[in-house]
Amino acid sequence: MDLFKLFGTEVSLYTGKTRAYLRYKGIPFKEVLSTADVYKKIIIPRTGVRYIPILISPDNIAIQDTTEIIDFLEKRFPESPVYPKTPLQRLTALLLELYADEWLVLPAMYYRWWFKEDNYDFIVGEFGRSAMPDATKEEQQKTGEATAGFFCGTLPVLGITEKNHKQIEAWYESFLDSFNTHLCAHPFILGTRPSIGDFGLMGPLYAHLFRDPYPGKMMKQRAPLVARWVERMNAPIPNSGEFLSDDEIPETLYPILEMMFKEHFPVLLDTVKRLSEWIGKNPEKKIPRVIDKHEFSIGGVLEERMVFPYSQWMFQRSIDHYRSLSNEDKNKADALLKKLGGYEAMQVKIPKRVKRINNILVQA
Repeated sequence: MDLFKLFGTEVSLYTGKTRAYLRYKGIPFKEVLSTADVYKKIIIPRTGVRYIPILISPDNIAIQDTTEIIDFLEKRFPESPVYPKTPLQRLTALLLELYADEWLVLPAMYYRWWFKEDNYDFIVGEFGRSAMPDATKEEQQKTGEATAGFFCGTLPVLGITEKNHKQIEAWYESFLDSFNTHLCAHPFILGTRPSIGDFGLMGPLYAHLFRDPYPGKMMKQRAPLVARWVERMNAPIPNSGEFLSDDEIPETLYPILEMMFKEHFPVLLDTVKRLSEWIGKNPEKKIPRVIDKHEFSIGGVLEERMVFPYSQWMFQRSIDHYRSLSNEDKNKADALLKKLGGYEAMQVKIPKRVKRINNILVQA
């Protein structure tokens, strides 16, 4: 049987999202370790970028980006879709994928690199073995340290500093508590079937916050049901389960969604504004990974971070679904959004839309 090939690593945040999806859908695949040689010979030539995971199909189509991989596979394997068909559940799932991909990366990166005494040797070893599995321990150590130095240096780019790190801890602990409470009643976000929101959350919650020593211990002690959810996501019963009936959104999700609208959405709205201004000044240029800086708040503490244009591409998915709703469904969505403090934010106009072409963000 011809297999899909997933190129990634256990230590990679977004590989965990795709791997869990492939397992749930029962799609035959082989995971290929993204070594330095594989980057050079396969990943960069096939995608033009240095990011994992990538998926290569049996008919030799290469896809990069977890969201595009899942959308590509949903068309080929429509059984047990991970996108709910009902309007409110689909909106909720899209919002939580956005939140996981673009905002929970902060605690994921913080807990990995702030607690070096607990995590550093483990992470350096993981990086070294992944990049050079056949090298000596000394060579692996050197490579692992170089990779660790690069990623550790990205904390200020994300806005993680001495000034706000305690607030990031408080926010993540609150998220863990809320998600643990939700999982007392439901095995996944929206019932007994995982949605795109679950797979989004699997990224940061598995590779960084479950596997890394310090946050992994904390998750298992503070939120044991979240740890069990991670294990369930990694070993699912393929194509099983159902979403809740009657387009129900459990009230146990409300605290997480309220958190998202309060702290993540101001960053998204300002990203839309800054990117529109940037494109207006640079209409012919490719959109870079980061542009400019902007201020944001966590726990009432202000800090600066870089503006990430890709976040707008993800945001557009939720906005597009919301605007596609019938009048009746939109009224239901608006009633929910008003409860959660997200109604005004969802009325945003996006003056300069973006799309991905050949794994590069461009003006639509």
